[in-house]
Amino acid sequence: MENQKTIDLFVPGRLCLFGEHSDWAGMQRIINANLVPGYAIVSGLQEGIYATAQKADKFIVESSLPLYHGTRLECDMDTQKLLLLAQEGGFFSYVAGVASYINDNYRVGGVKITITRMDLPIKSGLSSSAAICVLVARAFNQLYRLRMNTNGEMQAAFRGEQRTPSRCGRLDQACAYGVRPVLMEFDGFEIYSRPLHIGATYYWVVADLKGQKDTVKILADLNKCYPFAETALEETVQEALGNDNKGIINQAVKYMEQGDAESLGKLMTQAQQNFDRKVAPACQEELRAPILHSVLEDENIKPWIYGAKGVGSQGDGTVQFLCRDLTSRNELMRYLEEERGMPSFSLTLKPGQTVRRAIIPIAGFGTRLFPATKGIKKDMLPILDKDGVLKPALLILLEQLEEAGIEEICLVIGEDEREEYDNFFAKLPVEHMEKLSKERRAYEKKIVDLGNKITFVYQRKRLGFGHAVYQCRDFTQNEPVLLLLGDMLYESYEDKNCIRQVIEAFEKHGRSLVSIQAVAPEEVVHCGILYGQWEDTEQTVLQVERMYEKPTQDYAVECLGVYNARNEKEYYAVFGQYVLTPDVFEELENNIREDRRSQGEYQLTDALDTVREKHGLYGFKPNGKSYDIGLPETYRKTMYEFGQH
Repeated sequence: MENQKTIDLFVPGRLCLFGEHSDWAGMQRIINANLVPGYAIVSGLQEGIYATAQKADKFIVESSLPLYHGTRLECDMDTQKLLLLAQEGGFFSYVAGVASYINDNYRVGGVKITITRMDLPIKSGLSSSAAICVLVARAFNQLYRLRMNTNGEMQAAFRGEQRTPSRCGRLDQACAYGVRPVLMEFDGFEIYSRPLHIGATYYWVVADLKGQKDTVKILADLNKCYPFAETALEETVQEALGNDNKGIINQAVKYMEQGDAESLGKLMTQAQQNFDRKVAPACQEELRAPILHSVLEDENIKPWIYGAKGVGSQGDGTVQFLCRDLTSRNELMRYLEEERGMPSFSLTLKPGQTVRRAIIPIAGFGTRLFPATKGIKKDMLPILDKDGVLKPALLILLEQLEEAGIEEICLVIGEDEREEYDNFFAKLPVEHMEKLSKERRAYEKKIVDLGNKITFVYQRKRLGFGHAVYQCRDFTQNEPVLLLLGDMLYESYEDKNCIRQVIEAFEKHGRSLVSIQAVAPEEVVHCGILYGQWEDTEQTVLQVERMYEKPTQDYAVECLGVYNARNEKEYYAVFGQYVLTPDVFEELENNIREDRRSQGEYQLTDALDTVREKHGLYGFKPNGKSYDIGLPETYRKTMYEFGQH
């Protein structure tokens, strides 16, 4: 297959901070309901596997990296042939296992995957095998549009790995969630998860012990203790991975959310001691782990850390440390490398970044509303708000931003437009103030206070929406930023306004996010349409797989319909609110530097689509409605309907 579209993929490794082995132990509840569910805290890493993928006639995995010694896997998309490769063992067995599972359950052709970079150690408890399994599942999913959400990719990766000699647990595939800490619960076949909001910056160091471990033997020995304990030792293992682990996880969540790094570090040490006392005797040959314990007991290390413990299935694979601060982290990494010959890398977990700043691009003449815009800016057109006050549309947006907790606002305007805004946000002359009621005087002060939150940025050349947004890069200070369209208004159907709903959705999922709303099929020709798979049962969060600007109705009906709970197709257009992460601005910069334009302009959609391919992109459906003031007919409708709900 020539000239196939190539996609870029990255899947991180994962670090189990607490709760090793509790995933497969919790699965045993399908046989023994008296067992305690499993709980774990897992975080993705910055390190992982990078690859490109495209459709092919066969299943091919190749790499020029020294790690693979020129090995190349090539196999027909035949389940039996792929299963034979999977059962041979070795790193490539995992990819064959996933391909066989996909071939069994979906109508697909082949895929060619080229691994271009890998900075994740293998066989070190960081789930390099799970990362490659998720990567293969994601390649098939995206190339053949299999409509799998994140949980679906995890399921395919897990089922594929189960076809190899490995017997991984369910937390390994948490790498599908990306780089953020997640609390996971394992109850039989069910998995529940939620991102954690942490209260401080935590500095972890993960080091390769340069030893060996036999994960298959460890898991085989520990599995003998399930599903029903027949000896005192087996009861002790079940207790450690059950009630003991549940208590440790509850404490860990508490300390992480409170920002209590010292207590969290002590808990790591306690968890390791409990593991050594209750679990290790079941597989003493492997879990004695002399190298691990020599590092944990190294007196030179202790001044730099709050605590430490093993990683993954334990044994002499990998160790993790929670450091006291950034300087301690750097000193520890230097010591491990220079004195102990152990390569290491860091994981920094920061408090969940909320959105504190917002951008509203409002430069331009407003041609479609001429001649009204000859005398007044489009965003200053009056709207009767639900409180009965007649306001400029921009003022309604600013009030909603303040209500949602936004602290700083950037207006993108033309160079010749500043005076109009300065006049609006300036204090009224005394003679005008005296004519206002007490309530209106208080409102005038509120307008002035809102003006104090505003920064102006000039778009000197009108080179497209993406170009206008890019002018605000310095304003964002490399933090997530909310973007609103200047010719839209938003009405919420609940107590939280739509802006607050969008911000909270971003805080939960941690990726660039576009708000969406359903539109009728005949309206798609006027909109940017997003297609993807629902991530949640409420069908409010969409994992975006495609973005298509103004498709024909026939194309949208055939290719862009998203099924709702009634198994009916719906079509989702941009609602007018975005949360942009710093990587969006990086892609905008690349497009401007390399002069990549669409229809003669630098488009935000192009940058978002690149971010979608590299890092993922979510659509979020607020509980509300958007109103357009950019056309005479939509402005008239907005005047009649806005605030009436």
